[in-house]
Amino acid sequence: MLKQIINQEDSSDASKPAEETAAAPKTRASAPLSGVTGGKNILSSDVEIKGKLRFSNELIVDGRIEGEVHSEGDLTVGENAHIVGDVKTRSVVVFGRIEGNITVTDRCELKQNAILHGDVTAGKLAIEEGATFMGSSTVGTPRSGGKASAKPAGGQ
Repeated sequence: MLKQIINQEDSSDASKPAEETAAAPKTRASAPLSGVTGGKNILSSDVEIKGKLRFSNELIVDGRIEGEVHSEGDLTVGENAHIVGDVKTRSVVVFGRIEGNITVTDRCELKQNAILHGDVTAGKLAIEEGATFMGSSTVGTPRSGGKASAKPAGGQ
C-alpha cells in the first residue's frame, strides 16, 4: 500500500511545474495517506518496538512490542504479533499473543488462536473457542458514586 502511495506522488510531480511541487508537498503527501488508510496505522511483522507506544485512531500490529501501549483508539493484534507489556485502549482484538494486562473502555476480543497471559478489564469480553487466556477478568461498566444498585440484570 505504501508503494502505491509513493508511486502516485511521484507520477503527479512529473506533470506539475517545479514551483508548484516545491510549494505544495505537505498538502499532497497528507491527502493520499488519510484518504487511502482512513486513519489506520499499520506495523508489519518485521517491526520491533521497545518503549511506550501511543496512537490516536486505529493501529494494526503484526510485529513485536516490548512496553506499554496507550490509546483512545482501537488496537488489532495480528496473528504474528507479540506484545510484552500492558495495553490500555478503547478496544482490542487479539489474534496473536499478549503478555501483560489489558484495560479497555469498550470491548476486548480474543480470537481463535489468541494467547493472553494477563488480566483483562473491559466493558465487554468475547473469547472464541481455541483462545488461551491465563488471568482474571473484570467485565462491565464500573459503577460511579459508590451507590450500587441492587437490581438484578433483568431490570425489575
